[in-house]
Amino acid sequence: MKEKVVSTKDNLQILHEDNHIIVINKRVGDIVQGDKTGDIPLSEIVKQYIKEKYNKPGDVFLGVVHRLDRPTSGIVVFAKTSKALSRLNETFKNRETQKTYWAVVKNCPPKEKDTLIHFLKRNTKNNTSKAHLKEVPDSKKASLSYQIIKKLDNYYALEIDLHTGRHHQIRAQLQAIGCPIKGDLKYGFDRSNPDGGIHLHAKKLIITHPVSKEILKFIANTPDDSIWKTI
Repeated sequence: MKEKVVSTKDNLQILHEDNHIIVINKRVGDIVQGDKTGDIPLSEIVKQYIKEKYNKPGDVFLGVVHRLDRPTSGIVVFAKTSKALSRLNETFKNRETQKTYWAVVKNCPPKEKDTLIHFLKRNTKNNTSKAHLKEVPDSKKASLSYQIIKKLDNYYALEIDLHTGRHHQIRAQLQAIGCPIKGDLKYGFDRSNPDGGIHLHAKKLIITHPVSKEILKFIANTPDDSIWKTI
């Protein structure tokens, strides 16, 4: 199993790059793919980086494999070829990946470690998901495991292994147990972070390379702020 080292290029924290994939440590506030805000998405920034690095004429192919919420930081994988995109899409769809997140919460969780199972129902009008203990119409089953990894002065740091990939899953499930993520006003935290982000970070990802079939393990440094530095 190969572990990759972070390098930085023109404000892109590149965890790995080869002929088929490029893996980025996304900053708080970056959008992965274009939306109604019209802000330049990370996908376009990466395309421009590839175009300039390799002096590519015309359009650059870059496939968005998965997304992170705008206020969240951490690992994002892009495909540089159509072959890689189709294979990675299947890998993520079939949950043949291991995703680990770190989160900072104010309230102590009910247990030191636990598996949470809820049924999430999405509200498209306000772009939120609500976690229910029992199945409700149009809900999807969501599962994750967490453990407390450190008690901070005023917060708790959690490590979360994601079993399913639902809309706002970690944010909604932690809110459901009374532990909204620091800065997450949308899911019950009492005040925002200065940078507009939340303390949720996609820390580790293990995937099978879509072409070489090598097992790749990526680890992304947390953002440079005083709370993340204490973990």
